[in-house]
Amino acid sequence: MPEPVKKTVSAFAKKPKTQEAEEGSSVLFEAETEKPDAKVKWQCNSKDIATGAKYVMTAAGNKHSLSIKAITKEDANVYAVIAGGSKVKFDLKVVSKPGGPVQAPADAPGKSDVEPEKAPADPGPAPPSDPAPPTDPAPPAAAPTGEQPVVPAQDAPPAEDAQPPDTRQDLTGLFTEKPTSGNVTVGENITFVAKVCAESLLKKPTIKWFKGKWMDLASKSGKHLQLKETYDRNTKVYTFEMQIIAAKANFTGAYRCEVASRDKFDSCNFDLAVHEACATEGFDIRTAFRRTGADGKEDSGELDFSTLLKKRAVQVNAEPDSDVWNILCSAPSSEYEKIAFENGITDLRGMLKRLKKMKKKEEKKSAAFTKKLDPAYQVKKGHKIKLAIEVANPDVEVKWLKNGVDLLPTGSKYIFESVGNMRYLTINHCSLADDAAYSCVVGEEKCTTELFVQEPPVTIVKNLEDQMVMNGERVELMCEVSEEGANVRWEKDGVELTRDESFKYRFKKDGCKHVLIINEAMKEDCGHYKVKTNGGESMAEILVQEKDLEVYQSIADLTVKAKDQAVFKCEVSDEKVRGTWYKNGVEVKPDARVNITHIGRNHKLTIDDVKPEDEGDYTFVPDGHAFNLSAKLNFLDVKIDFVPRQDPPKIHLDCMGRTSDSTIVVVAGNKLRLDVPITGDPAPTVIWTKGGKVVTEGDSRVHVETTKGHCIFTIEGAERQDEGLYSVVVRNPAGEDTADINVKVVDVPDPPQTPRVLSVGEDSCVVQWDPPLFDGGQPIIGYVLERKKKKSYRWMRLNFDPYTDTTFEAKRMIEGMEYEMRVYAVNGIGMSRHSPASQPFVPVAPTSEPIGLCVDDISDTTISLKWRPPERIGSVELKGYGVEYCKEGTDEWIPAIQGLTDRTSLMIRDLTTGDKLQFRVRAFNMAGPSAASTLAQPVTIREIMQRPRIMIPRNLRQTFVKTVGETVNLMIKFQGKPRPKVIWSKDGEPLSPTFASVRNSEVDTILFIRKTERTHSGKYDLQVQIENVEDKASITLQVVDLPGAPEALKITDVWGFNVALEWKPPKDNGNCEISGYTIQKADKKTMEWFTVYEQYRRTNCVASDLIMGNEYVFRAFAINQVGLSLEPCNTTDSAYIQKTAMEYKPPSYKDHDFSQAPKFTHPLVNRSIIAGYSTTLSCSVRGSPKPKVTWFKNKMDISNEAKYRMLCRQGVLTLEIRKPCTFDGGVYMCRAVNDSGEDIVECKLEVRSQVPKEENKKED
Repeated sequence: MPEPVKKTVSAFAKKPKTQEAEEGSSVLFEAETEKPDAKVKWQCNSKDIATGAKYVMTAAGNKHSLSIKAITKEDANVYAVIAGGSKVKFDLKVVSKPGGPVQAPADAPGKSDVEPEKAPADPGPAPPSDPAPPTDPAPPAAAPTGEQPVVPAQDAPPAEDAQPPDTRQDLTGLFTEKPTSGNVTVGENITFVAKVCAESLLKKPTIKWFKGKWMDLASKSGKHLQLKETYDRNTKVYTFEMQIIAAKANFTGAYRCEVASRDKFDSCNFDLAVHEACATEGFDIRTAFRRTGADGKEDSGELDFSTLLKKRAVQVNAEPDSDVWNILCSAPSSEYEKIAFENGITDLRGMLKRLKKMKKKEEKKSAAFTKKLDPAYQVKKGHKIKLAIEVANPDVEVKWLKNGVDLLPTGSKYIFESVGNMRYLTINHCSLADDAAYSCVVGEEKCTTELFVQEPPVTIVKNLEDQMVMNGERVELMCEVSEEGANVRWEKDGVELTRDESFKYRFKKDGCKHVLIINEAMKEDCGHYKVKTNGGESMAEILVQEKDLEVYQSIADLTVKAKDQAVFKCEVSDEKVRGTWYKNGVEVKPDARVNITHIGRNHKLTIDDVKPEDEGDYTFVPDGHAFNLSAKLNFLDVKIDFVPRQDPPKIHLDCMGRTSDSTIVVVAGNKLRLDVPITGDPAPTVIWTKGGKVVTEGDSRVHVETTKGHCIFTIEGAERQDEGLYSVVVRNPAGEDTADINVKVVDVPDPPQTPRVLSVGEDSCVVQWDPPLFDGGQPIIGYVLERKKKKSYRWMRLNFDPYTDTTFEAKRMIEGMEYEMRVYAVNGIGMSRHSPASQPFVPVAPTSEPIGLCVDDISDTTISLKWRPPERIGSVELKGYGVEYCKEGTDEWIPAIQGLTDRTSLMIRDLTTGDKLQFRVRAFNMAGPSAASTLAQPVTIREIMQRPRIMIPRNLRQTFVKTVGETVNLMIKFQGKPRPKVIWSKDGEPLSPTFASVRNSEVDTILFIRKTERTHSGKYDLQVQIENVEDKASITLQVVDLPGAPEALKITDVWGFNVALEWKPPKDNGNCEISGYTIQKADKKTMEWFTVYEQYRRTNCVASDLIMGNEYVFRAFAINQVGLSLEPCNTTDSAYIQKTAMEYKPPSYKDHDFSQAPKFTHPLVNRSIIAGYSTTLSCSVRGSPKPKVTWFKNKMDISNEAKYRMLCRQGVLTLEIRKPCTFDGGVYMCRAVNDSGEDIVECKLEVRSQVPKEENKKED
């Protein structure tokens, strides 16, 4: 079954709830979103609501509210609030004022989900039995079923459906309304409704209803179950209904609804609980004994005692349930009806049939299989698996099936093997196509198993990369996974992304590549995007920045005459950008003469009937951008002077942009235009100087223009060297005038110095830089920082607003990833070029402190410390540990060793005896040292005396027994400080080094004897001594050997068929107790020895049942725990068993002829073997006298061939072929011949070549 759609995170932190209000009052619904900038839309019956006299909508940050005033009955509708992809429904219930009941129209639309009915007398066949409950939890319980919906108002938007309000989480799948869990009483009806919007579907959706996991209810439609489907063409909504009629108690359970359309799928789980009807007081006992027949006759069907049992259940206390099957199996048949009545079984006849089948069903032992296949096997994709069975007959042929189809050996994919009774099927290079049911057939018997092929987890081979794009641009996030066709999941800030109606996100697959496409990136698309597979995940960040506005056509200076039209026109890159026109710093307002237009990218200011007061500097400022476009409007007034006169020249300085200190500031790269009004008659000549030098138009950037009443000095693209004091001199015959203008050129600052990373954290770093050497003539407003991954080419901006300080903490980095940083300086003019990139660094936090620091050992000059690794190490490896110490009363920490140690223990040497020292340990990684782990209190460097103590192993606390020639290696541990003195002695004398070797260490001593002898037996004493304190222990070593022979074995008496023997114990018992004797006899004719007694404990015995007329000799062996003595003790004389005086004359018989011609009782069997493995051919023959056997291969005698070995044991003939090759195949024949005749048997031997090892390796 497909996996159900997972719940997404809601956009609402607080959801509006259903409310109830009286007519004429007001009601307020409140909602709170997770994000403060979320757009919220309110709806009534799925239609948008606009603010007006009836509805008032407010928004303050992340709090939104809807107020409905002057409520009437028509306002009782279903309302909804939508934010992003989340939608929450709620309803308004209108209550009439007291004394004015309102009746609903009789034809009110909608039905209640539950329609109570009286339980029918004959309920008919029951729906399917209860399946196993589903694994998914059920949704919340449905609303009360008896509630009737309110009729929609005339002027309110028409309701699409009349279902209870849905206040659950957002519906992100195919369902617009999911069926909810419900309760119903036995005999009543209930309807479950599911709705699917088909507006974005390419194919009509199909729906399935299930009970439990697998039971499809479509085949169960009938009297108690009806499925309906309707379609609304206006709303394009499919409505699916499942109606349960006359519910029964066994209808209780978990249900599931699945809807699918092409490649889209959604499912929903819900529960149905059927409650028993309350017992009435007037209970009629006759109604309890009703029959279950469907035709309504009195004698039809079977008796149904369920009603009576329900009545009894009310009156009798509940008892623990018992297993009815166990009771019926052990009860006599006469008690069945009584047991059925007591346990509430209404279908007694059906239960008896099942019980009969259960008794007949016995476990049959397979005649063909001795070991069958397991029920299921599991193998990883690309690996191989070997299925094995064991058959009863080694010569039987087996057949393997896959999903009921015969398997044939195809190359190296399937390998069939037969070894004795075992049969093997090997499947190499398992793929998903091998996930099937496999069967092995032997004759008419079959055993089956399921093979499950497990796919390896899908890992991410190429990670996502951070991106920074401009507003409205297309974004593509691409990753590469390890397997083609794998499913991935995309998330943004922890919320799963789906294809919504606006096609905001598109998902693309190309082999192993997966791409997330955002068509037009907006500000709200900023965030962390994550792609997940079942074997890993990758994350990247997207930053969306506003586009820089470009000027395609700037406004130009104009000179117009009176009554003419002046048109200022400019063109920018963004059509949506609006702007404001200013004249001499004052906003221009449109009127009868002034017209402002904005068409596409063009902005135009038109002035009709130009007047002298229209002269001035005009500026266009785009909204939201920090620059402007300026031009000057010159008014040309034609005047005729009829009276010539001479006026001295005069300079009238009134320049726009001049500061209070008579300094004109110009931005580098912009045009510097100095327009100086002058007067004088006749027209004066103008000279411009800078630093005492006359400025000419030799430079293409410099232009000097003199018009009537004005002298204009222009520099195209001002540069830093253009800064300085400019002087203008005007002269005519009447005189001259001079004025100074100070020009300051400001520019963007120089790039800051190379940033330095001061420290790094788990996901952050602190970076510092020096200000630029030149600030561009304007104070530095702040700095902008960017970072990028070392292996990436995209720089990500960390702040959009200038940062004023020169130390910045960058956060939200990935631990363990290598980064670089760079900085831009910003002043009032703009942003500088970027600084050089910093040295690469890796965000990583120091580890936690080591734990469990303690003193392991201490002496006069050394101390041993040990600790455990830190609980948190992080994503980079641990470099090591640093150990330091300091004397009590000082703060100077001295390193105990040079560098770091990789171990979690350390012995510090060359310390001063008596010093009181404190120790600490710190873990080091790339980020530096961790917090220190310190001892609880200082330690005094002085060895602590420990009493000596010997720890004898348990097996040495009793006598340690060894056999002569064995090695003794005893290690005995002891304790004691300082190092104790160890002394070994044997039987009170010091132990000689030539007798035994002793090796001592600080914690143990070893006693070693390479080859033991009898002299090594004895008591060994161990003494461990420290000054006047000592400890002792003893070990007893017993070296044993074989005993000697018994002594003085003699025959003491002979009578009848009996002989009495007597002997003495051996002198040498082998250093251990004699456990018994072995007595043997031999006939002097054959001298074959037979055992009379074994493990006999006494030193005398009687040999009985001897044969008359034979002469016997006897011998005895001694036995101890090592074994028998090497030599026996023999009797010096013999015992003769006398014959009786009666002489027996045997009767004469004719000799019987036992001769028989050879005959093979077991023939040779055809064999198929593998080359290189020795094999045998066996048969059996009988005949008298013993026949002579000859082996042939292809009718050639092979008796003298060294490769073949012929054996004959008790009539069983065996031919062994050593390491056969393919040429040893053929027909083998065995011939047996004696005087009475001969017999022949033959077989065929097939030798198969081995598979080369290279092919086996390739297959593996």
